[in-house]
Amino acid sequence: MGLLDKAKAAAEQATSKAKEGIEDVQTKRDLAQAYGDLGRVTYELAESGEISHPRLGETVQRIRGLEAARSEGEPAMAGATAEAPGSNQPPAMPN
Repeated sequence: MGLLDKAKAAAEQATSKAKEGIEDVQTKRDLAQAYGDLGRVTYELAESGEISHPRLGETVQRIRGLEAARSEGEPAMAGATAEAPGSNQPPAMPN
C-alpha cells in the first residue's frame, strides 16, 4: 500500500469518526431537548393540578419563584449569594 493510499485510508477513518462524534453530540442535544420538553409539560400539568407527586413539589416551587422573579424584572441570579468584596476568585459553579 502506497503512501497516498495510507493517507486516503486515514482520512476516511478520521471522517468516519468525526461523523460518529457529530451524531453522538446531536443525539445528546436531542435527548436534552426531550427532557426539557417533558419538564415543561410536567410543570404545566402540576400547575393545573392534573398531576401531583411529592418529588415534583420542590422543583415546581423553584420554577414558580423564578417565573415570579422574571415577571417582576428581578435579575436572573436573584437569591444567589454575593462574592466577598475584593475576591479574585470566580463564582462557584452550581451543582
